[in-house]
Amino acid sequence: MDDHAGRFHILTGGPGSGKTTLIEALGHRGFATTAEAGRTIIREQLSASGSALPWSNRQLFAERMLDFDMRNHMQARQCKGPVFFDRGIPDVLGYLELCGLAVPAYAEDAARSYRYARRVFILPPWPEIFAPDAERRQSFDEAERTYRAMVAVYSRLGYELVEVPRAPVRERADFIFADTGS
Repeated sequence: MDDHAGRFHILTGGPGSGKTTLIEALGHRGFATTAEAGRTIIREQLSASGSALPWSNRQLFAERMLDFDMRNHMQARQCKGPVFFDRGIPDVLGYLELCGLAVPAYAEDAARSYRYARRVFILPPWPEIFAPDAERRQSFDEAERTYRAMVAVYSRLGYELVEVPRAPVRERADFIFADTGS
Protein backbone atom coordinates (compact mmCIF):
# COMPACT_ATOMS: atom_id res chain seq x y z
CA MET A 1 0.00 0.00 0.00
CA ASP A 2 1.10 3.54 -0.73
CA ASP A 3 2.79 5.08 2.35
CA HIS A 4 0.77 8.27 1.82
CA ALA A 5 -2.63 6.63 1.31
CA GLY A 6 -3.86 7.03 4.89
CA ARG A 7 -3.77 10.79 4.67
CA PHE A 8 -5.27 11.06 1.17
CA HIS A 9 -9.03 11.57 1.58
CA ILE A 10 -11.42 11.40 -1.37
CA LEU A 11 -14.71 13.24 -1.72
CA THR A 12 -16.81 11.65 -4.46
CA GLY A 13 -20.41 11.37 -5.62
CA GLY A 14 -22.52 12.55 -8.50
CA PRO A 15 -22.26 15.97 -10.08
CA GLY A 16 -23.93 18.84 -8.25
CA SER A 17 -23.78 17.26 -4.79
CA GLY A 18 -21.53 19.94 -3.29
CA LYS A 19 -18.12 18.27 -3.53
CA THR A 20 -16.19 21.24 -4.87
CA THR A 21 -17.79 23.68 -2.42
CA LEU A 22 -16.88 21.33 0.42
CA ILE A 23 -13.30 20.91 -0.85
CA GLU A 24 -12.99 24.72 -0.96
CA ALA A 25 -14.26 24.95 2.64
CA LEU A 26 -11.65 22.40 3.73
CA GLY A 27 -9.00 24.42 1.89
CA HIS A 28 -10.08 27.54 3.78
CA ARG A 29 -9.44 25.60 6.99
CA GLY A 30 -5.83 25.20 5.90
CA PHE A 31 -5.91 21.69 4.45
CA ALA A 32 -4.23 20.75 1.20
CA THR A 33 -6.79 20.07 -1.55
CA THR A 34 -6.83 19.10 -5.20
CA ALA A 35 -8.88 20.36 -8.11
CA GLU A 36 -11.43 18.14 -9.84
CA ALA A 37 -10.01 16.66 -13.03
CA GLY A 38 -13.24 16.82 -15.03
CA ARG A 39 -13.96 20.53 -14.60
CA THR A 40 -10.31 21.46 -15.12
CA ILE A 41 -10.08 19.47 -18.35
CA ILE A 42 -13.38 20.82 -19.65
CA ARG A 43 -12.19 24.40 -19.07
CA GLU A 44 -8.85 23.71 -20.76
CA GLN A 45 -10.46 21.95 -23.72
CA LEU A 46 -13.08 24.66 -24.23
CA SER A 47 -10.45 27.39 -24.19
CA ALA A 48 -8.28 25.49 -26.69
CA SER A 49 -11.12 24.17 -28.89
CA GLY A 50 -10.05 20.68 -27.89
CA SER A 51 -11.99 17.46 -28.29
CA ALA A 52 -11.32 15.76 -24.93
CA LEU A 53 -14.81 16.65 -23.72
CA PRO A 54 -17.49 14.38 -22.27
CA TRP A 55 -19.92 15.41 -25.00
CA SER A 56 -17.37 14.96 -27.82
CA ASN A 57 -14.96 12.14 -26.97
CA ARG A 58 -15.66 10.37 -23.68
CA GLN A 59 -12.75 7.93 -24.01
CA LEU A 60 -10.20 10.73 -24.52
CA PHE A 61 -11.83 12.74 -21.72
CA ALA A 62 -11.45 9.73 -19.38
CA GLU A 63 -7.80 9.28 -20.37
CA ARG A 64 -7.09 12.94 -19.59
CA MET A 65 -8.86 12.61 -16.23
CA LEU A 66 -6.81 9.53 -15.38
CA ASP A 67 -3.55 11.36 -16.20
CA PHE A 68 -4.69 14.38 -14.18
CA ASP A 69 -5.67 12.28 -11.15
CA MET A 70 -2.43 10.30 -11.21
CA ARG A 71 -0.50 13.58 -11.30
CA ASN A 72 -2.61 14.91 -8.41
CA HIS A 73 -1.76 11.80 -6.40
CA MET A 74 1.97 12.14 -7.09
CA GLN A 75 2.01 15.88 -6.30
CA ALA A 76 0.04 15.37 -3.09
CA ARG A 77 2.91 13.28 -1.72
CA GLN A 78 4.82 16.52 -1.29
CA CYS A 79 2.13 17.94 1.00
CA LYS A 80 2.30 17.63 4.76
CA GLY A 81 -0.72 16.32 6.65
CA PRO A 82 -4.11 15.36 5.21
CA VAL A 83 -4.93 16.03 1.57
CA PHE A 84 -8.53 16.19 0.34
CA PHE A 85 -9.15 15.10 -3.25
CA ASP A 86 -12.08 16.32 -5.34
CA ARG A 87 -12.63 12.84 -6.80
CA GLY A 88 -9.91 10.25 -7.34
CA ILE A 89 -8.63 7.70 -9.81
CA PRO A 90 -11.49 5.24 -9.11
CA ASP A 91 -13.93 7.92 -10.32
CA VAL A 92 -12.48 7.50 -13.82
CA LEU A 93 -13.38 3.80 -13.75
CA GLY A 94 -16.88 4.68 -12.58
CA TYR A 95 -17.20 7.25 -15.37
CA LEU A 96 -16.14 4.74 -18.03
CA GLU A 97 -18.56 2.13 -16.69
CA LEU A 98 -21.37 4.70 -16.52
CA CYS A 99 -20.74 5.56 -20.17
CA GLY A 100 -20.73 1.91 -21.21
CA LEU A 101 -17.06 2.10 -22.21
CA ALA A 102 -14.45 -0.57 -21.53
CA VAL A 103 -12.14 0.05 -18.60
CA PRO A 104 -8.59 -0.39 -19.89
CA ALA A 105 -6.34 -2.67 -17.83
CA TYR A 106 -3.95 0.23 -17.19
CA ALA A 107 -6.76 2.27 -15.62
CA GLU A 108 -7.76 -0.63 -13.37
CA ASP A 109 -4.07 -1.07 -12.45
CA ALA A 110 -3.77 2.62 -11.60
CA ALA A 111 -6.84 2.45 -9.35
CA ARG A 112 -5.31 -0.49 -7.50
CA SER A 113 -1.80 1.03 -7.27
CA TYR A 114 -2.57 4.65 -6.41
CA ARG A 115 -4.45 4.20 -3.15
CA TYR A 116 -6.25 6.61 -0.86
CA ALA A 117 -7.50 6.41 2.73
CA ARG A 118 -9.73 3.37 3.18
CA ARG A 119 -12.73 5.50 4.15
CA VAL A 120 -14.04 7.50 1.20
CA PHE A 121 -16.51 10.35 1.66
CA ILE A 122 -19.43 10.13 -0.74
CA LEU A 123 -21.89 12.97 -1.20
CA PRO A 124 -25.40 11.79 -2.09
CA PRO A 125 -27.53 13.34 -4.83
CA TRP A 126 -29.20 16.47 -3.50
CA PRO A 127 -31.89 17.93 -5.77
CA GLU A 128 -32.14 21.19 -3.79
CA ILE A 129 -28.56 22.20 -4.65
CA PHE A 130 -28.15 20.48 -8.02
CA ALA A 131 -27.83 22.89 -10.94
CA PRO A 132 -26.40 22.31 -14.42
CA ASP A 133 -23.98 24.87 -15.82
CA ALA A 134 -21.67 25.31 -18.83
CA GLU A 135 -19.34 22.59 -17.56
CA ARG A 136 -21.88 20.39 -15.76
CA ARG A 137 -24.36 19.43 -18.44
CA GLN A 138 -25.67 16.29 -16.76
CA SER A 139 -29.28 15.89 -15.69
CA PHE A 140 -30.23 15.07 -12.12
CA ASP A 141 -31.00 11.53 -13.28
CA GLU A 142 -27.42 11.21 -14.55
CA ALA A 143 -26.16 12.61 -11.24
CA GLU A 144 -28.03 9.82 -9.44
CA ARG A 145 -26.62 7.19 -11.82
CA THR A 146 -23.13 8.61 -11.30
CA TYR A 147 -23.58 8.34 -7.55
CA ARG A 148 -24.53 4.66 -7.89
CA ALA A 149 -21.56 4.05 -10.23
CA MET A 150 -19.20 5.55 -7.64
CA VAL A 151 -20.69 3.40 -4.88
CA ALA A 152 -20.11 0.31 -7.04
CA VAL A 153 -16.54 1.07 -8.11
CA TYR A 154 -15.25 2.21 -4.72
CA SER A 155 -16.87 -0.78 -3.01
CA ARG A 156 -15.36 -3.15 -5.58
CA LEU A 157 -11.92 -1.64 -4.94
CA GLY A 158 -12.21 -2.29 -1.19
CA TYR A 159 -12.98 1.20 0.07
CA GLU A 160 -15.46 1.87 2.87
CA LEU A 161 -17.96 4.55 1.88
CA VAL A 162 -18.98 7.20 4.41
CA GLU A 163 -22.02 9.18 3.32
CA VAL A 164 -21.70 12.89 4.02
CA PRO A 165 -24.99 14.26 5.37
CA ARG A 166 -27.00 16.79 3.41
CA ALA A 167 -26.29 19.82 5.57
CA PRO A 168 -24.81 23.31 5.33
CA VAL A 169 -21.20 23.37 4.13
CA ARG A 170 -19.79 24.17 7.56
CA GLU A 171 -21.52 21.14 9.09
CA ARG A 172 -20.31 18.93 6.26
CA ALA A 173 -16.73 20.14 6.78
CA ASP A 174 -17.06 19.52 10.54
CA PHE A 175 -18.33 16.00 9.80
CA ILE A 176 -15.31 15.22 7.65
CA PHE A 177 -12.93 16.86 10.10
CA ALA A 178 -14.34 14.74 12.94
CA ASP A 179 -14.19 11.53 10.90
CA THR A 180 -10.60 11.97 9.73
CA GLY A 181 -9.30 13.24 13.06
CA SER A 182 -7.61 16.06 11.17
